[in-house]
Amino acid sequence: MKQPWAWISWLVAVLVMLSITRNPIYLIILLLCTTFVGLSLRLSGVEKRRLLPVWKFAGWIILFATLFNTLTSHFGETALFTIPGNLPLISGKVTLEAMVYGATNGLILTGMMASFTVLNMALPVSALISIIPRAFFPVAVVTSIAVTYLPTTLRQFQQIREAQAVRGHQMKSLRDWLPLIMPLLVGGLEHAMQLAEAMTARGFASSTPTGGKRQFYPRLLMLIGVALLAAGWMVQLASASYGGLIMVGGAGLIMVALWILSNQSKRTKYHRGAWGIKDGLVLLAVVSTLVICLLPIPGIDHQSFYYEPYPRLSVPTFSPVLGIAMIGLFLPGILAIESNPGKRVVAEQKKAEN
Repeated sequence: MKQPWAWISWLVAVLVMLSITRNPIYLIILLLCTTFVGLSLRLSGVEKRRLLPVWKFAGWIILFATLFNTLTSHFGETALFTIPGNLPLISGKVTLEAMVYGATNGLILTGMMASFTVLNMALPVSALISIIPRAFFPVAVVTSIAVTYLPTTLRQFQQIREAQAVRGHQMKSLRDWLPLIMPLLVGGLEHAMQLAEAMTARGFASSTPTGGKRQFYPRLLMLIGVALLAAGWMVQLASASYGGLIMVGGAGLIMVALWILSNQSKRTKYHRGAWGIKDGLVLLAVVSTLVICLLPIPGIDHQSFYYEPYPRLSVPTFSPVLGIAMIGLFLPGILAIESNPGKRVVAEQKKAEN
């Protein structure tokens, strides 16, 4: 599964599901989904090196969210103990409902972080940048430079530190950082100047004299579309039924403006990613999950999404149909296991032995 849009659709579906529910049962299913897909990508050999262990960091997120809401929110009927005194936000009764609500917030934040981590594991930076509309090609170029600049800087810092260590340099105080920072700063400026000269020589961001006139009307359409989106949102807040139609019209104008600007910008590609069977299956599974979970289909208990532990803690309800629908989000992990290169090597070795 190499099509970026298939992975983007999976990410959007996970984020939408995390946004519409506070039911711990559904949140755990979504966390299991992201964990399964991430482990499948590890088995398929596409894991990237991470600066921090994801799930250790996620544990701290859940712990902090639970403690923060427990100590600052004093609502609920099941009081565990009382913090005496007049401390702002902290003094008062500590309730079990506030603890559960904070843990739920931590689960949502953990799911969002894990889903973005899976996307980072599945797709290279070049694939993510390639889906930026052609109207924003300067943004895509600058983003690619910014993303690749960090690992380059880290490698350069490691080389400088090793060179200074060979010379007997030791880190004992803040002043000892100067022999490391100054070469790094000079090297970064030199690299930036070389890159700027190369981009200027290749005509980056050059435009024709008529380019401004050609881009005036699309930009005006985009400005009107943004204004309609804001107006529709305000009308929707006022409980008007036609606010959604205004927002759809504004989004349509923005898409038209992006399409016109994209046609005016030329961009070449060495390779265009084609949709495969696996990409289509993932998109179909994602759309099916969203349709079942979002649309008011008779016979499906969508009210189970809306869970609140206040004012008294209760057991969350669960709809088996919605739980089964979420299984479609496990499909990228299943397909990643099926395409595991290690399994293919073992199969080829057995075939050769026979």
